[in-house]
Amino acid sequence: MEYTELDVWKEARVLVSDVYQTTKQFPKEEIYGLTNQMRRCTVSIPSNIVEGCGRRTSADTIQFLHIARGSLYELETQIYVAFDQKYIAIRELNTILAKNLSCKKLLNGFIKYYKSKKNTIN
Repeated sequence: MEYTELDVWKEARVLVSDVYQTTKQFPKEEIYGLTNQMRRCTVSIPSNIVEGCGRRTSADTIQFLHIARGSLYELETQIYVAFDQKYIAIRELNTILAKNLSCKKLLNGFIKYYKSKKNTIN
């Protein structure tokens, strides 16, 4: 299966778009702070999924999927910080958190798949 067909990759791209749209409204002084950090963090999620898919072994793939999962947790904290700073409203917070959770669930399932694949190979 090509990575472009993966639900987890598609959902991660939607999350990237949402974060980019949301951070457009952040104060200009945040462009090199929270805005940049959130965007880089979010872009790394689908990027690490793809990089993992391009690896030769399940163990290597799992490592990159774990990095992507770490970025989801990082984004979760950053979106709370944006809310605490009143850069976003509760509705935006809840929308992004829901999409983040959806990505976590899909990614955890993908990690389990690769772990089972790794165990059957060894």
